[in-house]
Amino acid sequence: MFLPGAIATVYNCRAASEPAAVLNHSYPICNGLLSIHQRTAQTARACNKLHTRASDSSVQGVESERADAGQQQQHPVLVVVGGGAAGIFGALQAKTVFPQMQVIVLEKGKLLSKVRISGGGRCNVTTGLFVEPLALAEQYPRGHKELRGSFFRSHGPRDTVTWFSERGVVLKTEEDGRMFPVTDSSTTIVDCLMNEAHRLGVVLQTRASVSSISINENGKFALHLAATNGASNEVAADYVLLATGSSQQGYGLAVQLGHSIVEPQPSLFTFKVKDTVLTELAGISLSHIQAELELPGQKCRDPHLLQKGPLLITHWGLSGPLILRLSAWAARYLHSSNYQGTLWVDFAPSMDVNEVFETLVNHKISFPTRQLGGPAPGKFLFVRRFWHYLLQRENLDKMALWATVPKKSLWQLATLLKRCAFLVSGKGEFKDEFVTAGGVPLAEVDLKTMESKLCPHLFFAGEVLNIDGITGGFNFQNAWTGGYISGMAIASLASKTFEVKLPSSAQIFLFCSISQPSSGMKWSLKIVCIPVYKPFGKSI
Repeated sequence: MFLPGAIATVYNCRAASEPAAVLNHSYPICNGLLSIHQRTAQTARACNKLHTRASDSSVQGVESERADAGQQQQHPVLVVVGGGAAGIFGALQAKTVFPQMQVIVLEKGKLLSKVRISGGGRCNVTTGLFVEPLALAEQYPRGHKELRGSFFRSHGPRDTVTWFSERGVVLKTEEDGRMFPVTDSSTTIVDCLMNEAHRLGVVLQTRASVSSISINENGKFALHLAATNGASNEVAADYVLLATGSSQQGYGLAVQLGHSIVEPQPSLFTFKVKDTVLTELAGISLSHIQAELELPGQKCRDPHLLQKGPLLITHWGLSGPLILRLSAWAARYLHSSNYQGTLWVDFAPSMDVNEVFETLVNHKISFPTRQLGGPAPGKFLFVRRFWHYLLQRENLDKMALWATVPKKSLWQLATLLKRCAFLVSGKGEFKDEFVTAGGVPLAEVDLKTMESKLCPHLFFAGEVLNIDGITGGFNFQNAWTGGYISGMAIASLASKTFEVKLPSSAQIFLFCSISQPSSGMKWSLKIVCIPVYKPFGKSI
């Protein structure tokens, strides 16, 4: 509840050499409205000891006066290496929070190239399934333990949806939880991000490959660019955000600044299967399937290697969301085993083997004169070609009548439906995703700010870190979250070292309002202090 009207008081700054600040204090009021002016006076005095974040227009007015005194202050510079989702989003956050900072994005190729082609050109922006931080963290084979803290609490899927919505981009949730723009075009996402960058004044530079990075004698970063004509240029920066994805370039730069690298290996790939009869069924999709991956020399079962979801038969083996999730969780194991293993597929996960057997027996009783190769029993939603494949694996004649099939054969068929083995002989490709397991170890980064623990003012975001998610929008969400946290942290850090010192004619304008937050709580006085530069008649 707010009282009618507001109390406003103007206080002069005590000295031109002392910085002013925008304050936002709440004071408890125990006995009515006593000492309001006393409190505001205290706040005015306190503001002389704090820093301020000033707008561009007012900074120019203040700096013109400071320049005359030979005290002009340079704006801090942030260089983002990598113009993908994480890099661009980090640049936008930093520039939004601290507009005075010069933000430069260096990209050796095309900006947002992965965003453009992901999801078959639709861009799977984020997930609508796992929005709670703990459940969301579990979708990251590398990072599921470390990301349980503040990471997704800082910026999760709901925040991503809100951010794009506030800029006119509406997202939709599909049946499997994946979220896309309603336009079904990645161009919508690219245009949104690029327009925001241009609006904020972020400098975007393509064909800019950073060959090396060092720290000069002034404590600033020196980024050396390899020009196309063989010449070399150097860019100085107060802050650097490495968001280079899984490129060797980014790993090399991180190593130059003292970091180690977890060996990069492929994640999110399909399985090659030694079964020529199966691959002739390419294009057949099976829903509600469960599969477990068994690896050579595996001593104990890993619960993450048991997954459910749709399965797709390809010309080289098996694919689909189920396989991609398994490949992500087993990426390092499969790399060590030269991508060899056994996939045990359960085609009826909602039933046990006895229920499957009973279903087959009941079908035999109900339709004794039908051929075995006719429609599969009603509970098994198989296309006929795949049903024939299963019969062939058990050496059952598809022309035989159900009445002639012995129960022993039906039991063996039931067993196959519950535990069907496929020999994995290698990895295929998944063109919609280019994800790598490996990168800068998370132990070397403060995940609350994304700042390096080894090199001050160096930040990371995205796949350059040893973080990778399963398919379904999780890798883009990692990019948005990492970019958000790093951008906010950089802006906060830079603003603390950037002071605007007001001249003697500056005044502090105090807005005061009184409210009672909730029943049983104390009344509070809210004071907002706004420095006003008198000659220009505008607030800073």
